[in-house]
Amino acid sequence: MVHRQFAALGDPTRLAIVERLARGPTSAGDLAAPTAMTLPAVLKHVRVLEEAGLVTTAKRGRVRECRLRDDALVDVAAWTAQQQALWSTRLDALGSLLEDT
Repeated sequence: MVHRQFAALGDPTRLAIVERLARGPTSAGDLAAPTAMTLPAVLKHVRVLEEAGLVTTAKRGRVRECRLRDDALVDVAAWTAQQQALWSTRLDALGSLLEDT
């Protein structure tokens, strides 16, 4: 799942949507308002974020409310922490090797 999340977050528009939703839920129309994008274009981006497990939506009448999932970035944070530990160990070993030569 983390590869889908990174792919979704790799797009600047989707990253901006996630950053906006981190401040609280809002309507898809409000997500589109500060951009030159149409509502259908924003909804396509929201759909990609939903499929990646980052965002949920609920339709209330004519309004589609978008919300960042509470656990949205847990997998991304765990993967990043694993990579940091792995590369820290590898770089420490390389440093030791270079000091010994």
